[in-house]
Amino acid sequence: MTNRTSRVLINVGSALSLIGIIALTIYWYHLGLFQNRELLNDYIHQRHIVGPLLFILIQIVQVVIPIIPGGVSTAVGVVLFGPLYGFIYNYVGIVIGSFINFFLSRRYGQKFILHIIPKKTLDRYLSRAHGSQKTFDWFFALAIFLPVAPDDVLVMIAGLTKMTWAKFSTIIILLKPFTIAAYSFVLLYGGHWILQLLQ
Repeated sequence: MTNRTSRVLINVGSALSLIGIIALTIYWYHLGLFQNRELLNDYIHQRHIVGPLLFILIQIVQVVIPIIPGGVSTAVGVVLFGPLYGFIYNYVGIVIGSFINFFLSRRYGQKFILHIIPKKTLDRYLSRAHGSQKTFDWFFALAIFLPVAPDDVLVMIAGLTKMTWAKFSTIIILLKPFTIAAYSFVLLYGGHWILQLLQ
């Protein structure tokens, strides 16, 4: 399979996933989950073990193969499992997915990355890694901390550098929670505010 074909399939998958998420949100809205806290709690408690494990798996896959917008799936986790458990499941899935991405990038190099992103995008971010390793490490840490950077792409770029596993793990484990919390808050409460305006 060529790099172009892989990216086309990923884009198609992203579009279909986004449509599915919108349809699911509308379905939840008609169930009344956004208007009735007790109904939402009952819906959450019906999903004991299978639900969390499936969601964590989905988060791992969306990090490695970005067919679902990461911020959207993060907010879905909070809606389904509540703020605390939603955050934990998001964190576990995204961290595991990041470790897998770093490993695949380090093991297979640019060949792997070019199946995910175009060469033009790769070259643009690689320019950040052409300086000293220390400078890139600080840039990477700041990008992981801020909820606006393309984290998954930067994780793959980090795999091409001399960043150690220990440093990568420390940055992801300690700084990723801030990004997850920010996405969850903005998308969840922003979406709730929009739904109230539509009522």
